[in-house]
Amino acid sequence: MASTKPVQDDKDAVVDGHLDSATASLSGHDNHDADNEGRRINNSSSDEALDDNYEVFKAAANEASTFEEAEIKRVLRKIDFRVVPVLFVTYFLQYLDKNSLNFASEFGLKTGTHLEGQDYSWLSSIFYFGYLIAQFPAAYALQRLPIGKFVSITTIVWGAIVLTTPGCSSFAGIATNRFFLGVTEAVVNPAFVLIMSIWYTSAEQPLRLEIYYCTNGLATMFGGLIGYAVGHITTGLAQWMYVFLIFGALSFFWGIVSLLVLPDIPATAKFLSPREKAIAIDRVARNKQGVKNHHFKKYQAIQCAQDPKTWILFVMAVGAQVPNSALTSFTSIIIDSFGFDTLGTQYLQIPGGAVQALALLVGGWVCTRWPQSRCITMIVANLICTLGAGLLVGLPDTNKWGRLVALWLCFFQGLGFSMSLTMVSSNVAGYTKKQLTGAILFTGYCVGNIIGPQTFISSEAPGYHSAYIAMLVGYVVKLSMVVVLYIYMYRSNKARDAAGLDNDATAIEMGMQDQTEWDNPGFRYTL
Repeated sequence: MASTKPVQDDKDAVVDGHLDSATASLSGHDNHDADNEGRRINNSSSDEALDDNYEVFKAAANEASTFEEAEIKRVLRKIDFRVVPVLFVTYFLQYLDKNSLNFASEFGLKTGTHLEGQDYSWLSSIFYFGYLIAQFPAAYALQRLPIGKFVSITTIVWGAIVLTTPGCSSFAGIATNRFFLGVTEAVVNPAFVLIMSIWYTSAEQPLRLEIYYCTNGLATMFGGLIGYAVGHITTGLAQWMYVFLIFGALSFFWGIVSLLVLPDIPATAKFLSPREKAIAIDRVARNKQGVKNHHFKKYQAIQCAQDPKTWILFVMAVGAQVPNSALTSFTSIIIDSFGFDTLGTQYLQIPGGAVQALALLVGGWVCTRWPQSRCITMIVANLICTLGAGLLVGLPDTNKWGRLVALWLCFFQGLGFSMSLTMVSSNVAGYTKKQLTGAILFTGYCVGNIIGPQTFISSEAPGYHSAYIAMLVGYVVKLSMVVVLYIYMYRSNKARDAAGLDNDATAIEMGMQDQTEWDNPGFRYTL
């Protein structure tokens, strides 16, 4: 890419000077070396400071005023038809594969792999050890490599890993298998958060994210149906093996499809014409955070560590995911503990999946209709989860239907966590900072998912009282963090509004030069 420096007229130069001054006063970090380094890099005209789509963006600058509303909507539809279905199916399959233990647990998995005591709980945790170790390497690779191709190849690899699971006959073997499955699936969540910010405006992201994230609920329903069908197989291999063979084959095949159709960035998307590429980039540039930059920037990494949002999101993710194991690896076991039969443990997961899918879609619509309602939506979802966990703690063991409904209420947690992902895609600018914030959030996700299975103590079966208390505590912690995040972002927006500096054209240009939300006073948080 040729080195380019935008030419500003005298008025814009004055505005830029005021914006830089306001940035220092608003961020409160003008004495930090990281901030000084950020100033030096952000004011440079080197290729590293420019977005990967910058040439197309600048070439189309004079055409932007000619982009008609009908054209823009047509481009959005093309992006939706190309990107969203791939994300939808890929996320559906990764949830099935990740939670295949849950569906196989009632069909002889423990016997076939000689699991004892806490071994099953450790299989759930070991997956997330792999996920945890891969987070920062995956984040770096997602910045440096073509994102669509990297995700697709990873999908093929994890499908192959799932296909090999029936060959495991010991705890050591299946634990190793689950560890490497965690390593490969660690790419998906962070990648999809970045893909949202590459292709969609901030206002468009919640509904699209919930469309693919609702597959958690759909996969729970589908997995329950597959489990029910597998339960009727009486010949051939052991029943639990069919779960992994079916899910693994689907993922392997879909990875090949994804490799052929999932684009990387708008500037290189073959399904868009040159004018459509310009429209796609111009749309997303208005987020004031650029599209993608493949150069790692040290000052943004330091700023990520200094940003309170980073650690609020980390704690929020830990709190959210401690209860997650109850809704993934242990759902069959929990329903069985309520007193339902083996096949009942499969089809009674379907209503919980339906609750989750419907909550996600409705929540996505609400946050699209009212863009400043994301934190409110998260609070409502977490209050419902807190109610469900409280009922699991308080209801007597004899009230199996009441406890089952309480478990279904906990499936609202997907809405609260998925909305926290939009806090990264919409409210963090600077590509290095964005991908590192995502990596830290998903590190918290891993920590919570490692802790959660250990709260299911085998000696407490079938009551699992410690696990239900841990779920309740996790939801309360997450709810508290949502409130803290809202207050932080609300006060930041008010401070910037009071400064009276909000030049959209300059803020967009700063975003396309890969400046962070701290360095760009024209940036406002979506609440």
